[in-house]
Amino acid sequence: MKNKLYYQFAGSCSLLLFAFLSYVMKFYPSWIQPFDTFLAEPLYQLRPTLSGFFLWITQFANPIPLVILFLAVLVILLYGKQYTEAIWLSGGVILVAGILNPVLKLFFLRERPTLEHLVTEHSFSFPSGHAVASMVFYGSLILLLPIFVENKQLRWFLQGLLGLIILSIGMSRIYLGVHYPSDILGGYALSLSWLLLTFPLYQEQRFIWRFKNKQY
Repeated sequence: MKNKLYYQFAGSCSLLLFAFLSYVMKFYPSWIQPFDTFLAEPLYQLRPTLSGFFLWITQFANPIPLVILFLAVLVILLYGKQYTEAIWLSGGVILVAGILNPVLKLFFLRERPTLEHLVTEHSFSFPSGHAVASMVFYGSLILLLPIFVENKQLRWFLQGLLGLIILSIGMSRIYLGVHYPSDILGGYALSLSWLLLTFPLYQEQRFIWRFKNKQY
């Protein structure tokens, strides 16, 4: 597969980043405090100017809206007989965002920031569920767009827009006071490692599926 080694290398680096953050956060949390403070303080200084925007954008990774968007895309894929795409997308959303992330939260048991929370959250902090879910769902769409959008300019625009949504959702969680920057980075790294390591496998299975169907 074209660029397979690139995806595997980048995915491995992302997984190593998540492992490093997890180790430091679990056993040497004081090491990561300067990093969190350095990145979080500029966003805190913007309160309350951007509260409306961040309260709006964070909803794109809330459980109910994200499940609705996921089901809508899934129906479109199944209707178009894009079964391999549907399986790959479902695997990421269900396994990584729906199962693995909550389990990891219970393992790390990191408390949320003590700053005033602008939204209500009850679970633990690391890794950020919104960061994991936004990266695995919208990131999957970024990688799948070339299949459905042939116009390069339009495809790049949509991919850039999805990338901005992912970034803005992560920033919103810090701004709203419910996550540390390391929670966001850890969530991104976890989902990105899944996307990059499994994307070549998905492409191989897609080729096999299309080849077999052409034989009949």
